[in-house]
Amino acid sequence: MTKYITNPIIKGFNPDPSICRVGDDYYIVTSTFEWFPGYQIHHSRDLRNWQLVGRPLNRVSQLDMRGVPDSCGVWAPCLTYNDGTFYLLYTNVRSFKGDWKDMPNYLVTTNDILGEWSEPIYMNSSGFDGSLFHDDDSRCWLLNMLMDHRKGRFFGGIVMQEYDKEQQKLVGEVHYLFEGTEHGRTEGPHLYKRNGYYYLMTAEGGTGYEHCMTLARSRSITGPYDVHPENPFITSKYNPEAYLQKTGHGDLVQVQNGDWYATFLTGRPLTERGRCITGRETAIERVEWREDDWLYLACGGRAARRVVEAPDLPDHPFDAPKQRTDFDSDEIDLNFQSLRVPFSSDWVSQTQRKGYLRVVGRDSLSSCFEQSLVARRVQNHATEASTCVEFEPETFQQMAGLVCYYNTSHYYYLHITGDDFGRRAKGESVRKFLNITCCDSGRVSDALDQPIDITGADQVYLRADFNGAELQFYYALSEGDWQPVGSVLDGSILSDDYVEVSSGIFKPCFTGAFYGLCCQDLSGQRKHADFSFFEYLEHHGAED
Repeated sequence: MTKYITNPIIKGFNPDPSICRVGDDYYIVTSTFEWFPGYQIHHSRDLRNWQLVGRPLNRVSQLDMRGVPDSCGVWAPCLTYNDGTFYLLYTNVRSFKGDWKDMPNYLVTTNDILGEWSEPIYMNSSGFDGSLFHDDDSRCWLLNMLMDHRKGRFFGGIVMQEYDKEQQKLVGEVHYLFEGTEHGRTEGPHLYKRNGYYYLMTAEGGTGYEHCMTLARSRSITGPYDVHPENPFITSKYNPEAYLQKTGHGDLVQVQNGDWYATFLTGRPLTERGRCITGRETAIERVEWREDDWLYLACGGRAARRVVEAPDLPDHPFDAPKQRTDFDSDEIDLNFQSLRVPFSSDWVSQTQRKGYLRVVGRDSLSSCFEQSLVARRVQNHATEASTCVEFEPETFQQMAGLVCYYNTSHYYYLHITGDDFGRRAKGESVRKFLNITCCDSGRVSDALDQPIDITGADQVYLRADFNGAELQFYYALSEGDWQPVGSVLDGSILSDDYVEVSSGIFKPCFTGAFYGLCCQDLSGQRKHADFSFFEYLEHHGAED
């Protein structure tokens, strides 16, 4: 009986997949950009079922992102395994302004993929999307795209240099391998060896609807490389009706019986070639080597499918993820991440008040430094998130609540706040209000003409519902008594597709929508909020 894989295999802002098989175990690592800890590692034993198992870059000594711009930080990873050691290459993009880009590349290693990773080894800074190739002669090579700042060219081709594992540094000359094809914007290189050929796979066409995967080969590792006669071998650029769009930037893996699969990023637009609130995700397809020693989609054509034949491997399902988090453990749930800086007891804790997540107010939501935000991905088109918060603000500069977030310039924030100082001066108690702050392209406004007075409410329940592009907030002063807050909002602005054009100038836009619990104290008094639970639900429809 044929088994099938349903795409995408890893949903909701999990782009740039690098796949690695070790025995019967498969691991995929994906990009996280400004979200900390860096990278997500998912595990599978059947290529059908995947589970988040770790984030390797969990120390500031490995990944210092304080102050990095939106969609910078850690870009496309490369995970490889050789002689008992896992190797993880990463770029920490520090600036992306004008023609100049600062993007050092580092390498960390481990013998236990679920354990601690090493301190970083600096590699180079010539471009992003670094990858390692372990040749069968025991030599190791670093590949990356070449940044070319001259006249705004940006994409300068693919370069390669040998990495000496004993000296832990790059050695020898830098080889220029490949300038790319007519599809342009050549990046994401991976190198493979088969039947006497070296195969260079690249991502081209940008990360939007022109994205694609291209292939070239050579008998010599240093080239010259001849391009695939039917490039690109995976793309949706010619199929605007396809369920999987933006297909490109991927990796290859050979399963136990010798069959091959390609993993790659993809997007699921709400409308044809429209906006993708779930960001760029990870998909898989079966590929095959033909008599001409070139790789093709096994199903023919170039468009990846929603449903793919699975390899003949034993089923290995995982427990369904928890829908509700009650904050009754000492550790923060693995599905949550913070922005740029680590979770630390000085601003977030599940032990200071047992059964509650305590979040201490710090910077505003526009900050690239010290936000107090605990967030998880939106992973389907129809979802909802809810929480209950206890918060007693003393001023309008103190806020806490539930945010639907894309970046520092695009979010919707249902929050509790206080009033001004005048009432306290007169001996009156501070009133407490509920409001929605909207931030679109950096322009901040209130969604309500009049905030909702909730003075005297000890606990406030908050909820956000995504239904495609439609976003509706709710609140309740007693559990289950939900009342809508404001009108339906355009949730599709929390997408790469909107953000990249909203400012009128190109900025990197590579993440996805999040639900977050957060607290701000712009007075510097570090007022805290206590959240008693967080619940995330998915409502599956035809589009999911």
